Amino acid sequence: MISRFAPYLKSHRNLHLAHKHSFYHLVFFTKGGGSQTIDFQQVPVKPFQIYFMIPGQVHNWAFKGEVDGYIINFSVPFFQSFLLKANYLEEFPFFTGIVDDATIDVPAASQDKIINLFEELIRESEEPNALADDMVRSIMLQLFISVARLSITSVNKAIPSYNYTLLRSFQKLIEKNYTLIKLPKQYAELLYITPNHLNALCNDVLGIPAGEVIRNRVVLEAKRLLINNDLTVLEIANQLNFADNSYFTRFFKKQVGLTPEEFRKTTNNHEHFTHK
Repeated sequence: MISRFAPYLKSHRNLHLAHKHSFYHLVFFTKGGGSQTIDFQQVPVKPFQIYFMIPGQVHNWAFKGEVDGYIINFSVPFFQSFLLKANYLEEFPFFTGIVDDATIDVPAASQDKIINLFEELIRESEEPNALADDMVRSIMLQLFISVARLSITSVNKAIPSYNYTLLRSFQKLIEKNYTLIKLPKQYAELLYITPNHLNALCNDVLGIPAGEVIRNRVVLEAKRLLINNDLTVLEIANQLNFADNSYFTRFFKKQVGLTPEEFRKTTNNHEHFTHK
């Protein structure tokens, strides 16, 4: 789905409630203000900002004034039949699920180029041209590469490429295994490095130890699951592979400062919905 944002917003009135998607989602704002919360982190909304979300992330908006721009939603398999490298999207720094990497201010020198790519996408999605889907895919890739160049440049200045690649490998391993593997030394073994090396890498680049990176991912998933009032806390504890409900509650309270029940009550007053 490709659309200008203002008409999309008029037909989706409940987006101030916390919700999540089973697809990739991105918005480029050309006008507007207020804030949005992505995975329970609040970020300001401003013109010429673009943000990217991967499936499963939770967000909601609190706009102020008139808002416009462009929105794209696309399914997980949308590029898989088009690209030989099935996990190609994961290589983009803004498709990691890390909120700070996924919200990007587009500088003045690049704004016209990004707007033109979105306008091309609108045209291709509205006109019944031959091979329209493939043209949409190719323009989207131009868009992703153009934005990635803006963000990768700043990342590479700060982090040596070997360390960045190693950190991304660690983050990908956590994403696949956080319910089963919870100790830094186990991840270090999978990366063929020592636990001390992994810890030093996380402290140097992220400012937190490796164990905290793992715990943060478990807590994030717990928060995402807690906005679904159909799941009991016990069911969530089981999904996250905790030995029992009380251990999960102690873990969550230590990390968040609230019990799972208290967090659920304070998040959107129990209001949520899910976009499939």
